[in-house]
Formats: sequence, C-alpha cells, structure tokens
Amino acid sequence: MSTTSHAYTERDVGDFFDQTLQTYLSFWDGDGVLHTGYFADDADDDYLAAAERTSEVLAAEAKIDGSSRVLDVGCGCGNFMIHLAERFGCRGEGLDLSRERIKFAQEKLAGEKRLDIEFRHGSATQMPYEPGSFSHVVSQDALCLVPDKPRSHTEIHRVLRPGGIFAFSDFLQPKKEIGERARKHVYDRVKWNGGYSLVGYQSALEEAGFEIILARNLESHIRQTYRVLGKTARERAEATPDAAAREWMLAFSASCEEIQIAIDDGEFGWGLFVTRKRGSAAP
Repeated sequence: MSTTSHAYTERDVGDFFDQTLQTYLSFWDGDGVLHTGYFADDADDDYLAAAERTSEVLAAEAKIDGSSRVLDVGCGCGNFMIHLAERFGCRGEGLDLSRERIKFAQEKLAGEKRLDIEFRHGSATQMPYEPGSFSHVVSQDALCLVPDKPRSHTEIHRVLRPGGIFAFSDFLQPKKEIGERARKHVYDRVKWNGGYSLVGYQSALEEAGFEIILARNLESHIRQTYRVLGKTARERAEATPDAAAREWMLAFSASCEEIQIAIDDGEFGWGLFVTRKRGSAAP
C-alpha cells in the first residue's frame, strides 16, 4: 500500500462527511446514496439505478439471506443495510465515523420498526462488538478512508464468525505514485491518504486471515460513474437559479473530468472483493 504525502485522521474523515451531508443530499439524492454505480452497459446513464445494482451484486456475491447477521462498516446514511434487511429479512447493524450520517440513518429507520437493524457511531479500528458477532461484514467504498487499514482488517476478522464472509467494494490506488491532479481531485477531496492496488488488497486480506473468494476489477464502472455524475452536474447547473449552487455543481462537474483522467492514468480504481474468515464453520 502506498499513501499520499498527507496524513488524514479518522477525525478528519468524520468531520468531512458530517460537513458535506446536506450538500450531497441536495445534489446526489435525498436518501443520501453515496457510492459507485455498477452500470448495465456503456450507454447506461442512470446513476441511482446503477448504485442500487452495486448493492444487489454485492449482496448476491456475499450470499446474504434471511439467516444472516450483517455488519455494514462505513454505512453512511444506512441505505445498504436497510436494503439488505428489506430484501432478505436479515438482521444487522451499520457503523460509521460520521455522527450526522448515523443520525440521518437512525431517523430514516424510525419509520421502519419492522426491520431488525440498528445504526451507531463508531470506528472500524475499534468496533463495539463481541468476537464472532456477525455472519457477514460488508462495506461500500468506505474502508479506503480508514487511516489504519490493517487494524480495520483485524477488527473485521475479530467480529466475524469462523467461516464468515467479508464482502465489499472499495476504491483502489493502482499506482504507488500519484500526481498532483489525482491528489487534489481524488485523494484530498475525500480526506483519503491512499490505498491498495487490486493485488495489494488481496495480500493484505490474506495476511489478516481471510481466504480470497473473489477479486474483481471494476475500473470501467467507476469511470462511468464520474462521467454520468459530471454530466448530471452540468445539466443541473444550467437549470438552477441559485448562483452558489450553480458554482458548486460546475466545480464538481469539472472535478469529475479530472477524476476520469486519474482513472485513465492508473491513479484511481475500484474493486469488489469477497473473502472468507478461515475456519470450519459456515456463515
């Protein structure tokens, strides 16, 4: 794993997502969807449908069902955990560094009392759960932001049952060295120190005691995500009468163009992983 020259802390990450919640709610969508889309084909430009498809693909690869007890690490506004509980009837919890996003998730959950799930504020490096509490740990595009990644892997391993499944999508750093453009528009933008390549991630997970079941490069999908979001931002900027909102949207659209260049240059990527905690028990 390689990092940038910056050293963001968990506090930095939590504060950033606290402060930007309302902006993303107003621009992306009112439910707080905030992860990369899995697109049907090159012509697909429906971001929200693609984001929902990411959840469906990850759940299918993890083989989640009604008997599962799931932990979503970096759950954000709670959409994935709620989706899993509604779709499969599973139990679970969501954990996130952002107090504001957890508050949003809890308020959303208040109207869904039939769901056996909870949301709480906390760190992936010091989880408030007993060993072997979960059959599955999942995450979408969040673990890269943990400064101490090996510690988070140790914690995930601890809270999983023997034979339990750890399935997630995450941002990748394919190259060890990144340029100033990628640092500004990709890494510093979300307080990300740096990450693993696809192969490097697998090595780190194996060192933490996981067996690799699946490791899939999804570079084309992350590029399409930012192409679609950039286009959406430009269209919304043209339609909004608010000068400040228009300026933000145009700046975001320009940043999306820079992010696509970083992807093409091998400085930013996306992958999906499914692993199993070594042990004899089935999840």
